[in-house]
Amino acid sequence: QVRLVESGGGSVQAGGSLRLSCAASGYTYTMAWFRQAPGKEREGVALIFRTGSTRYADSVKGRFTISQDNAKNTVYLQMNSLKPADAAMYYCAAAARGASLREYDYMYWGQGTQVTVSS
Repeated sequence: QVRLVESGGGSVQAGGSLRLSCAASGYTYTMAWFRQAPGKEREGVALIFRTGSTRYADSVKGRFTISQDNAKNTVYLQMNSLKPADAAMYYCAAAARGASLREYDYMYWGQGTQVTVSS
């Protein structure tokens, strides 16, 4: 069982930046960030493999950067040029093998951290 603990959410004005962190209690191979806005389905934002390879949703390419510290089993999501459309609950997810940006690929989930973006 892997426990995930997110931090770093908050409120920011449009155009601003936030950095999310997610610490895992054990080994993971793929770590990802998902988000869910009220009334919408949860969507994959970005993922990173233990090798360092990354994938991004088209909606965040060029604005968000996912990175990791394997020694700390921690993944980060740097979010720049935030838009009101980015406002959502952000969830960290982890898998013990390679995965995609589909939520059913992930066994482990954090509790979420709220991101609010005002216009």
